[in-house]
Amino acid sequence: MTTATGTAPPSDLPHAPRALRPEEWDGWYDNLLRAFGGLEEPVEERQLWRDLTEFDRSIGVWDGGACVATSGAFSFGVTAPGGATVAAAGITMVGVAATHRRRGVLRSMMRRLLDDSHARQEPLSVLTASEPEIYGRFGYGIATRQLAAEIDLGRVRLSAPTGTDDVRVRYADPRAALDTCEALYARLVPARPGMLARRPGWERLMVLDTERARDGGSALQCVLAERDGETVGYATFRTKAQWSPAGHDGTVTVRDLYGVDPAARAALWRFLFGIDLMSALHVRGRPLDEDWQHQVSDLRRCRPQLREGLYARLVDVGAALEARAYQAPVDVVLAVEDAFCPWNTGRWRLTGDSKGAVCARTPERADLSLSVRELGSAYLGGVSLAALAAAGRVREERQGALAEAAVAFGWPVAPWLPHGF
Repeated sequence: MTTATGTAPPSDLPHAPRALRPEEWDGWYDNLLRAFGGLEEPVEERQLWRDLTEFDRSIGVWDGGACVATSGAFSFGVTAPGGATVAAAGITMVGVAATHRRRGVLRSMMRRLLDDSHARQEPLSVLTASEPEIYGRFGYGIATRQLAAEIDLGRVRLSAPTGTDDVRVRYADPRAALDTCEALYARLVPARPGMLARRPGWERLMVLDTERARDGGSALQCVLAERDGETVGYATFRTKAQWSPAGHDGTVTVRDLYGVDPAARAALWRFLFGIDLMSALHVRGRPLDEDWQHQVSDLRRCRPQLREGLYARLVDVGAALEARAYQAPVDVVLAVEDAFCPWNTGRWRLTGDSKGAVCARTPERADLSLSVRELGSAYLGGVSLAALAAAGRVREERQGALAEAAVAFGWPVAPWLPHGF
């Protein structure tokens, strides 16, 4: 979770950011909740976030004994194009008290977090943003987008592919099936850029089921997709029964859905489309290229919407660009500007293909000029360098270099952030 404040010289800070001590967590977290509107969280949810807190990566600012700013990082691995897992700092829990805005507090915390990530030799830093305008100045670019839909079940039909009938769908208790679902999730992580390889304990977030989250709907439900005795997919969801003078008007809200192949995914979607007494299927935070969009009878009646998902910034340009694969051969010199992490500034020669890459500093003339923010956007393959150039964000210095690099940086599978942090 990230929120923000304005900018000002760091000399106006009440105190410098420092590490969070375990006994300070409640006050630290209360400041965060206040920054996000002041609503109290259920005890179970609050305890989970405390358990997930990495105290050696969590910092705050205190003024007169009161916590006035919070931030931290989670240790993740992010799937890069080609399937490699890249160490990444997941910036989180960012909040500044309204009494301490525009005093350089956020800037000082981002300075410490990115320096720490660099010292840990993490090539990437990633975050989600409650206020999108904030993090560009720290070098973060929009790297993934996500799909939402409100599907009219009375007017939309799903055409399932061959093999769907071979998949059996059955109900399971979400907590009892958690290990099975987590193993399947881990199996799928290398297949799509942007997926998070998470530490033990994070699976608890997937079955967090508070009354607030239910919003008048059912307890969290789960179905497993099985074929030949093997689990090949799962979905978690809620139903909300409602009635109008015309009859039933219920809603199904999908929380998670994963399948190892088209038939497994289609079996789960077909099940969700067919739940009795439901008139709408609500979908949030799904991949842009999700296959059900090509199986429905009327996409307009699904009301698809897009928004940004993961923001990424390269902490180490050379290591990050070497960690991913490229869908076409590339040999290009990038002139990179990075005002906030100046160790990245300079010219880098990238040579690579689908099998790997090398990226090192070079005195050669640049072929493309861009900032680290544009590299963050393009890194996972979901944002085209050509589109960024058309927006005036990338400058071509050698004719033909843009087309070469844009093709190479792309990827056949859309990047996707599977859940927030």
